[in-house]
Amino acid sequence: MKDYPWYEIAEDEELFQGDIIDSCPLIIPPSTIEDEVSVDVIEYDVIIMSQSCDLINKKLELVLVCPIWPLSEFESRNPSYKNPKMKESLRRGYLPGYHLLNKCEIDGFKIEYLVVDFRSVYSVPFDFLVELAKKRSKRLRLLPPYREHLSQAFARFFMRVGLPVDIPPFK
Repeated sequence: MKDYPWYEIAEDEELFQGDIIDSCPLIIPPSTIEDEVSVDVIEYDVIIMSQSCDLINKKLELVLVCPIWPLSEFESRNPSYKNPKMKESLRRGYLPGYHLLNKCEIDGFKIEYLVVDFRSVYSVPFDFLVELAKKRSKRLRLLPPYREHLSQAFARFFMRVGLPVDIPPFK
């Protein structure tokens, strides 16, 4: 079987869907609006979810990103995922709010399995993200076909439709 690496090291200034940006600052607005607004800034490791063609052709002002968590940290935050059955459900893609990415074995960029959190989507100004990527110089980039698999999982999460009355089960 042919080897299909999951990641490469990106050093270019172009951003692609599947690029991982470490410690990306995100602005969190307050839950209430006052005369004077103060915001919180949090930092997450994120993966770019916007389409590469839109990024390359600079058709976006805002780039969609989702937080990523090392599996061990995700398990600490969500103890039910320590169960092998839950991890297997995550691996198989049965949990539409999350997506599992493989570990990376590239020297200097070794990471454990990563969980992409589709339930938390943020937008970051395009120019800011380009400058941040330049400042960080090297980053991991998810490669095809895994990038398309991530995009498909993201689409499945957003296209869910709940029916008011479902077809009853066959018995």
